[in-house]
Amino acid sequence: MSESIRQKKVAELVKEQVSSLFQKNGFYTLKGSLITITAVSMTPDLLEAKIYLSIFNAKNKQEILDELESHHKEIRHQLGNKIAKQVRRVPEFAFFLDETLDEVFKMEKLFDKIKENEKKIVD
Repeated sequence: MSESIRQKKVAELVKEQVSSLFQKNGFYTLKGSLITITAVSMTPDLLEAKIYLSIFNAKNKQEILDELESHHKEIRHQLGNKIAKQVRRVPEFAFFLDETLDEVFKMEKLFDKIKENEKKIVD
């Protein structure tokens, strides 16, 4: 089932505003890690948002998620101040890890190993 136009618009609004809040509050760099919001998806009733994060240069990504979760009320309150005029109710949200970038790096390493092995075989 695909997202409606309204879901996509609200998701983009939430993504922009939470990104802005991360910048303003310094959450985009926690414990030396770079945090980027990669995607937001909304439920059909627009009351819940899943915010997907890419966390770069972190030893323990769950620790970073927990740190952000500890600021959940503060972030939601500030989000409400930003988008209150555009939505009927400020959505609840949860943070999720976006592993896409990690998978890309793993695939690149595998391809590099394959290339090395092919060179050894040819040589």
